[in-house]
Amino acid sequence: MCEIRNEFLNVRQTLRVPLNKPTSVVKPTVPQKNASEQDAKNLQLIKYLTVCGFIVDARWFALDTSRGFEDQLLKVYMRATVLVSEYLVYIPAAIILNRKLGRMRGVNKWESLVALVAILMQPATILIDHAHFQYNTVMLGFALASISSMLAGRALWGCVFFVAALCYKQMALYYAPAMFAYLVGICVVPNVSFSRLFAVALVTTFSFAVCFAPLLLGSMYDRYRNVPTYAAIETSLPSSLAALPFAVNEKAWYYPPLLQLAQSIHRIFPFARGLFEDKVANMWCAIHTFHKLHQYPLGQMQRISTVITLVSIWPSTMTISLFPHRELLPWAMASTAWGFFLCSFQVHEKSVLLPLLPMTILLGGEGGLGTEMRAWIGWANMLGVWTLFPLLKRDELRMPYGVLTLLWAYLLGLPPTSLSLYFGRQSRNGELKIITKALHLSFYAAMIAWHVGEAFVPPPENKPDLWVVLNVLIGFAGFGVCLMWCSWQLILRSGMMEDYFGVRMRIEAADKRKKQ
Repeated sequence: MCEIRNEFLNVRQTLRVPLNKPTSVVKPTVPQKNASEQDAKNLQLIKYLTVCGFIVDARWFALDTSRGFEDQLLKVYMRATVLVSEYLVYIPAAIILNRKLGRMRGVNKWESLVALVAILMQPATILIDHAHFQYNTVMLGFALASISSMLAGRALWGCVFFVAALCYKQMALYYAPAMFAYLVGICVVPNVSFSRLFAVALVTTFSFAVCFAPLLLGSMYDRYRNVPTYAAIETSLPSSLAALPFAVNEKAWYYPPLLQLAQSIHRIFPFARGLFEDKVANMWCAIHTFHKLHQYPLGQMQRISTVITLVSIWPSTMTISLFPHRELLPWAMASTAWGFFLCSFQVHEKSVLLPLLPMTILLGGEGGLGTEMRAWIGWANMLGVWTLFPLLKRDELRMPYGVLTLLWAYLLGLPPTSLSLYFGRQSRNGELKIITKALHLSFYAAMIAWHVGEAFVPPPENKPDLWVVLNVLIGFAGFGVCLMWCSWQLILRSGMMEDYFGVRMRIEAADKRKKQ
């Protein structure tokens, strides 16, 4: 239960600091994982949860005396904030988006309800937020609200909700390239609309200003009260501010808000924490198994990971910008999120929730519960929650993991509870390709064999992390397939291939006529 306790302490630390310290003396996140050594990771939006708890019992969030304070009622309150925030943001957004997808494609009510249950019962999200203790559903709920607004043709509201997702948790940056490319696409395709482009830029800027206003205004008020900044106390600056090619006047009126903006950027891009955190099923951790990457300079690895990440998301961002169809947005967001998860810098295991969400909501669209879509989306979710097992095992969550995962598999008729998608009547109604069947079933077999081996076969003394490393390698291979499948589906559904082959056929026909 140590991991859960650490998460509890980290979140409580994040909540108590803004209420008790002047904005200007809050330090940026440091590489250490010890909650007592850092002040806060997210100061926007999430800090408002402090106020209600302070009203109930001021001892919960007292600056110094609350350290180590673990009252049972405090734990109930902290758990309740996760539930309440999910019911206020995530669940309504999921219901509205699922209904919108169903109406757009004429999905019958029964199938739409089954898809909604599958979305809300997604095991990885439940286990991370309610067992491991996180607030990811708030950020994911704002992202769903943004997609729903885009599908409804309300792009400006979509910008507002997406900014809210970014300001709540910077992990929403995984979706940012797809969202940016789509917004650019609707402003320039088929004709350039400067008025729409200006409106999108204005609303986005205003939304960020509203979210950051408490932080910036608080720092300016601290300057008015002559409260020193943390930089003045510790003689250190965020790297983004220290890297400026010119000196900044520390006595200028704009220095405190500029320092806070630089500090926020420092939190959003935590390069000091290393290439990856713990053992995560992405490319860098998989490569590190065979070739140690810590021998290379950190700056070099940052540049390499940035280039590879941009290459991995290039097909999806280009496609959604050239063919900005609303129904393609979830596909583009899933593809870019997979690219970030697999290739970007500083990835955590729980980041797999980001690519899984836009894939899972596609169950509520046209053909979402058909054989092919259900097989691929179900397989990705089962693989995703399986890669979280080492983390959940440290939290002593084997039983909830098994119950929720098997229940979700039973709901959608997936292995290991059912093979009907691959061999039964359902497979004949919408036949899967042989290569798809072989791929999926081999991964299911590997996951089951891994669980048996992990439970009954102790690793060698010289390789204590053997089973965790195998989990990483299998997960990385499967997630790479997910990235390629999502990108390919996006390209196919955009009509790009039809346009290309149509043009090629017309050119060839014209050449034949010329020869005749």
